[in-house]
Amino acid sequence: MPSFPEILQAILLGLIEGLTEFLPVSSTAHLLVAEQALGFRPPGEVFPIVIQFGAILSVVVVFWQKFWKAFVGLPTSAEARRFALGIIVAFIPSAVAGLLLHDFIKEVLFNPKNSLWVISISLILGGLLILFFERIAPKPVHLDGDRLPLWKCFQIGLCQCLAILPGVSRSGATILGGELLKVDRQAGAAFTFYLAVPTMLGASVLDIVKYRGAITQDAWILIAIGFVVSFLVAYVVVKTFIGFIGKYGLKPFGWYRVLAGGALLAFLLLR
Repeated sequence: MPSFPEILQAILLGLIEGLTEFLPVSSTAHLLVAEQALGFRPPGEVFPIVIQFGAILSVVVVFWQKFWKAFVGLPTSAEARRFALGIIVAFIPSAVAGLLLHDFIKEVLFNPKNSLWVISISLILGGLLILFFERIAPKPVHLDGDRLPLWKCFQIGLCQCLAILPGVSRSGATILGGELLKVDRQAGAAFTFYLAVPTMLGASVLDIVKYRGAITQDAWILIAIGFVVSFLVAYVVVKTFIGFIGKYGLKPFGWYRVLAGGALLAFLLLR
């Protein structure tokens, strides 16, 4: 059995993941910083990616009617096939990039010696880009995240590839990229939720297969705890996020990123 401190750490990390997965602040960055601060060693290197899928599962639950309608309608409904094809087209770029760069991402970008520096700079630059592009984003033309043109879906998928870098938010890259492509912010957020399902499922399966021999029974217990906590917290976030950004936009997250990244950079320079 894992120790009590390890269980508490898994709960805390699950909470952080659930809160940050769909906010444009980078859940991966927050998890890496928290893991290093707590001295937590991810079981078999799989813990962060699998508890992210716990958060993604909340999307399936919130939008289960939409996903189910599309699934059962595939043989007969052109609209259902169009919905599924849009997600597949958007998923392709990150799938290719993830397969080609998986080892580089793990060994270089997520190396503890490099990751905090990369995260601090990414948080600051990402925050500044959010603040800038929110001001100049063109008037939206595409208002329905369920019916985006396939070319727009593919372009949003290319934006998602930026999240390979630690500190670059997947949701921030796709929502902000969508805004610059004249996709309504709320429509882009909805499409981001849909796209998250195959993206994180693929990443989870790839890591589990790669590190399956290193995952002990205790590791599975910690992973399960983090998974459940991240699912429950993310469920609340998913239910409220689209309405929040519709009212306030992405600027609050831009300022948060600049402040958090600045604080981390100052810590790294002064330690």
